[in-house]
Amino acid sequence: MKNFADMLLSREAFSEIVMGNTAVVRAMIEAKTRVVTSYPGSPTPEIASAIAGIKPEDRPFYFEFSTNEKVATEVAYGASVNGHLSTVFFKSVGLNVAADTFVQLGLMNLIGGMVVILGDDPGANSSQNEQDNRHLARLSYTPIFEPADPQEVYHYYLAAARLSQQLHIPVILRLTTHVCHAKQKVSFAAWQPVPIDRTPAFDVNNGPYMPLTSLVFPMKRRALNNLHQVAEMNDKDQLNRLIDNKNRRQGIITFGLPFLSLLDTLAESGGKPDILKLAMIYPLPNQLITDFLTSHEEVLILEELDDIMESEIKRLAFERQIRVKIHGKTDIESWVGEYTADKVAGLLAGVWPEMAAKPQPATAFSVSVPPRPAQMCPGCGHRSAFHAVKQALKETDIKVADIGCHTLGFMPPYNMGQLLMCMGASTGIGAGMSLFNDSRRVVCFLGDSTFFHAGIPGIINALFNKHNITLILMENGTTAMTGHQDHAASGRNFNQETERIPVRSVLEGLGVKNIFEVDTYQQQKLTDMVKEAVAIEGFAVVIAKHACMLKLMREQRRKESFQAKMVSIDQKTCNKAHVCVSAFACPTFVMHEDGTVDVNPDLCIGDGSCLQTCPAKAIQRPENR
Repeated sequence: MKNFADMLLSREAFSEIVMGNTAVVRAMIEAKTRVVTSYPGSPTPEIASAIAGIKPEDRPFYFEFSTNEKVATEVAYGASVNGHLSTVFFKSVGLNVAADTFVQLGLMNLIGGMVVILGDDPGANSSQNEQDNRHLARLSYTPIFEPADPQEVYHYYLAAARLSQQLHIPVILRLTTHVCHAKQKVSFAAWQPVPIDRTPAFDVNNGPYMPLTSLVFPMKRRALNNLHQVAEMNDKDQLNRLIDNKNRRQGIITFGLPFLSLLDTLAESGGKPDILKLAMIYPLPNQLITDFLTSHEEVLILEELDDIMESEIKRLAFERQIRVKIHGKTDIESWVGEYTADKVAGLLAGVWPEMAAKPQPATAFSVSVPPRPAQMCPGCGHRSAFHAVKQALKETDIKVADIGCHTLGFMPPYNMGQLLMCMGASTGIGAGMSLFNDSRRVVCFLGDSTFFHAGIPGIINALFNKHNITLILMENGTTAMTGHQDHAASGRNFNQETERIPVRSVLEGLGVKNIFEVDTYQQQKLTDMVKEAVAIEGFAVVIAKHACMLKLMREQRRKESFQAKMVSIDQKTCNKAHVCVSAFACPTFVMHEDGTVDVNPDLCIGDGSCLQTCPAKAIQRPENR
């Protein structure tokens, strides 16, 4: 293919090595999806990156990053009831934000169809928990497809879109971190563009769309009838796979990543159980599972996280009086973490020891690798902010963290965060910490992207109820943590330039009287402002702003005139106080065994934010190189 866009928009059938997150975009195109919405969050941002590879005028669908997951879900819902196939995608905990809307989608007649792509995160690779969103699917009567690899991501999205359009229901495509980021040679079908029908199709007669009082009950009955119909269809779905090894004693029921890990494990052990690999994991194909249970003496249920499928299958076996020994989760560790091949091997060995993989000789390593803690980038304005803020606070003051790059402030040496919950929660939590509290000041941190996502209600609450807290709003002009997506104050959206909605203007519009604002590189000024803000009785905001340096340096390096710069250490002046390493903690600085400090030329960007931190003034300004 000539480029990314040519690949995704190819009219001919083709095969290409792609990530799961890329394969799903081609599936959207082939399915004639018309509206796609999102809020960024790992492991799904690369879906938007793939979409960004296509010029807006060439995209066969509309895409936007909405202000949060709830709004994104509502935009996709509105498009669906107006006759357009829509898709919304976000990460695992994003469903919590969207839940108020999401749990009611199953009650509605989605005439255009709607696919909800969830990026679940077993292993908590990029999330604050390991929640199993299959629970919310059951709560909302929403079917789930779960693929194991990029090829299945492509096929299952198409299947989810067809099912959604056929029954006018929401359908979940549940992707996990490994599946999102896995690469595989995927075979795609041909595609021919069809003009978008711009005639609004919304009709109240397709409803009701008002889930109020007595109307709720017929809507709920419709959702349950749809789910029953989907279960019957799942029994006949050719996407379910039976691997028949003629082993009538041992069978395994599984899906998704655990299926691939199982195959890896069996390749090492030589075991040959029968395997029922499911494509749609809710509602379950009861008759297919019944047939599998009745034809085996023992069956192992292999599923990541919670025992949802295990419980359902055990109930099914009990109700149908099937005499089979069902193995499932046996200890806490079987509920925790990703089901990678080594973990599946251990689980399998605990049930059927004869299937344990042959032990491999241990590999001897001559060098021990030290732990590598998470780090803010060189030049990060948050580092300067935390270094300065720490000078203004007491050890006993309560510091409430929020979600973003600045979450890393909780780590030594900054220790700027002792509580964390979810996006936008810091101000509300801080308000609670301030009650009946006359001796310990409460300081909250919030990023500018999170401010627009979920932070504003907490601020309004602090004003309305006159809570005595200080908010330090970390403004870097982007949604840095998930890949530098724009937000409402960035001056552009995913598709075009747009009017900025300045953070300070919003605060002033809400009625915040005590607002301080400073660039974080002005560390002494920031320290003084924080001291002044925390002394105020009531709500005060300090806007600590500096552009995301990772984003800025990437943009600078694209310019031909860019010259790399770096600071240097005057070894004669350095008194080895090590403030640069132990207190400011920029990863650029390297301390040797003799106590001398050097600068790593591969990391230093020459921003100079470190100059003011050295008590001996041994850090020298960057020079052109």
